[in-house]
Amino acid sequence: MTDSSRKPRILVVDDDAAVQASLVLLLKQAGYDARACDDAAQALAMLASAPFDLVIQDMNFSLATSGDEGLDLLGRIKAAQPALPVLLMTAWGSIALAVRGMKAQAANFFTKPWDNAQLLELVRVTLQSAAGGAAGESRRQLDARFDFSNIVGEHPRLLAVLSTIGQVAATKAPVLILGESGTGKEMVADAIHRNSTRADETIVKINMGAIPPSLFESEMFGHVRGAFTDAKADRIGHVASAHRGTLFLDEIGELHRPDQVKLLRVLQDQSYRPVGASAAQQADVRVISATNRELAELVATGDFREDLFYRLNLITIRLPSLRERRSDIPLLVRHIADRVAADYGLGEIGVTDQALDWLSAQPWPGNVRQLRQAVERTILLSGKQELGLGDFIAAASHEPASASGLGVDGMTLEQVERLMIEKALEQHHGNISRVARALGLSRTALYRRLERHGLAGHVPAGEAE
Repeated sequence: MTDSSRKPRILVVDDDAAVQASLVLLLKQAGYDARACDDAAQALAMLASAPFDLVIQDMNFSLATSGDEGLDLLGRIKAAQPALPVLLMTAWGSIALAVRGMKAQAANFFTKPWDNAQLLELVRVTLQSAAGGAAGESRRQLDARFDFSNIVGEHPRLLAVLSTIGQVAATKAPVLILGESGTGKEMVADAIHRNSTRADETIVKINMGAIPPSLFESEMFGHVRGAFTDAKADRIGHVASAHRGTLFLDEIGELHRPDQVKLLRVLQDQSYRPVGASAAQQADVRVISATNRELAELVATGDFREDLFYRLNLITIRLPSLRERRSDIPLLVRHIADRVAADYGLGEIGVTDQALDWLSAQPWPGNVRQLRQAVERTILLSGKQELGLGDFIAAASHEPASASGLGVDGMTLEQVERLMIEKALEQHHGNISRVARALGLSRTALYRRLERHGLAGHVPAGEAE
């Protein structure tokens, strides 16, 4: 973490003297204390002798081109100083190597030759992210500085995401949001836009996988009257609609490869040409993209253009899955219950601690979206003001187990027994004899279990027979 008494110190590791000189000069002109060395041994010695805030390292320090030398150095740096961020330099066409580096905990990567402005922005954001992570800002502190409404949670991994959003929002840097389906990628895009200088303008959202190739240019860039048979009038495309605002490209990994080069032109010079137009037009847009696929791996397999990938991912935000931040589930459940109750005019809805414990133990393959559906379904089907474990289980039974992802796997034997008794009591309207027969218990054994589980009060008076 950088203290206030010195400039951020950056170590450049590359065996090419020209690369060293260029980077050190660029970084010094930007106000950083930049140092350089030739190989891994010198780098490790310098890191051990003085504090550094960032390492920028090449992937090869000899004639070898496998990248193993760079990966070995990265591993040794992270083993000695886990919190020290490392940016990797990769040659053009080495995306598969960059993927290996990211999996080995590199903060990010860029290609040679680089764009000076974009590299400095990447350095700035990486340093700020590292400093924010070390400082460990609380949710209350972040909310005091930024508008993160509708994003619920305070798990450290989520707070790191919020901190990064706050740091990049005010810039024009393109952002790539990665995460499983249902993790809230669109909400993050909204937060970036809402906290930016473009907040008063429009955020235009497009599902890239939903645009047929035959309509891509017309949808994105618009068309002029007479451009094709059905073009009865001029049409403004998505890019023009986002002028001075934000363009959110959802499901970018689904974009057909022939259309990728057409989008690349917009990102390169902010210009586009409507179908049938004789001249190009300009659009000032900030691009945010999102996908639940590993975009870097699509590049490695040739399914996504490498040059487009580099244009999209100057800043990458990876959202944690819900199972990676289970401590946020009770907060999310209460928030969702409040929202659903307000939407349907149901009054205050409570959730028992036992139900919250069970919900927190579930796998949630559909993440927050699936949790929201489960809570809303349970509220509507139960009709109760307080939701218990049995209510969630009963609601989940209205859909296939494979779809709901809910089951008894996360429950203890005691919880399963209580649930079965509750369901039997409900089914037989509290008739003890019938409940006992249904469960294969004697009346005496059932009474003992009712007492143990605190369910004796659920038996209506006069329902002993």
